[in-house]
Amino acid sequence: MTLRGARVAINATESLACDIGMREGRITFVPRSGDAVLDLRDCLILPGLINAHDHLEFALFPRLGRGPYRNATAWAEDIYRPEQAPVRQHLHVPKPARLLWGGLRNLLAGVTTVMHHNPYDPEVFTRRFPVRVVSHYGWAHSPRFSPDIAERHRVTPKTAPFVLHACEGTDFEARCELQHIDRAGVLGSMTVIVHGVGIDGEGVALMNSRRASLVWCPTSNRFTLGRTLSQDLLGSGILVALGTDSSLTADGDMVDELCAALQSADPVHVYQMVTTAAAKMLRLTRGEGSITEGGRADLVVIRDPGGRPADALATLDPQLVIVGGRIRLSTPEMAVRLGFGRLNLQRVHVEGRGLKLVDCDVRSMAQMALAATGAELRLGGKRVNA
Repeated sequence: MTLRGARVAINATESLACDIGMREGRITFVPRSGDAVLDLRDCLILPGLINAHDHLEFALFPRLGRGPYRNATAWAEDIYRPEQAPVRQHLHVPKPARLLWGGLRNLLAGVTTVMHHNPYDPEVFTRRFPVRVVSHYGWAHSPRFSPDIAERHRVTPKTAPFVLHACEGTDFEARCELQHIDRAGVLGSMTVIVHGVGIDGEGVALMNSRRASLVWCPTSNRFTLGRTLSQDLLGSGILVALGTDSSLTADGDMVDELCAALQSADPVHVYQMVTTAAAKMLRLTRGEGSITEGGRADLVVIRDPGGRPADALATLDPQLVIVGGRIRLSTPEMAVRLGFGRLNLQRVHVEGRGLKLVDCDVRSMAQMALAATGAELRLGGKRVNA
């Protein structure tokens, strides 16, 4: 297919008015005659966003807890009631279905690649999954809940990121976790710290000396801890990407995180957090996070608001989401342009996101969820009609 007439984001501040083609899941700036053509003259094409931290299986769960807490351990001790409602009912939803809802939560927000902070499930994360899930990584939950953190790090391939929650708090215990990780030999250039709210000036220096990276989850931090990363830390030179965390603590989805991040960080920096910085951090080398010749055709089409591509994130409303050259999401208007007969998409209406057509069996997913919970269906806290 050729995408014709749109403005194409080259980076956070630059764009080109040009046609781009998709062939075998890759981008080409030299479309071939004879390709199907989609007229996007009123649109801006962005690279598919990268979510650097999510727990996909919790997308249907409600927010739990009454913060702020001194650290994540205190939050976990407060909310962990697996035999009580509503957790018990949600855990009865089959895990593959819960993971699919997590993928859909990302897709609706323009995410095409997600880092799932739990074991990779090859039986679920197939080409039929709504978004691409990073498969090459090592992980631990946190220093508090993963006593084998050094061994987990040791067996992680040297070319893969090692991801863990750390410094998720405002107390002395949270501040000390970074030194604990360093003494265990875990802190290095492939290490990705998630949250990091407790990182102080000494910790910033240590992170920079080890060339470690950081994932920022602003709405989750504010709910659980009452604060998030400071502007000083965001501007400290540490490589930072943006993550949604889970629906147990976050406001909603990546659109909500972008809005929160833009309250305290420059749009250009935030744009990089969900594109090139995230790709670098997660060692994604096939063009994810950018629109380049031969790169993966992971694209988000939005109505063109004018201005810099970075500024478009403030009002992000995906009209078309393409993952590896495959249309995964469309608005009804875009479906008319494409021709409904070309698409095999199902309708879903999510509060605040409007009506979308998605490449998921939403009806079956909804039936499984409602059969287990018997409650109103919510995705990232937003009401769903499917």
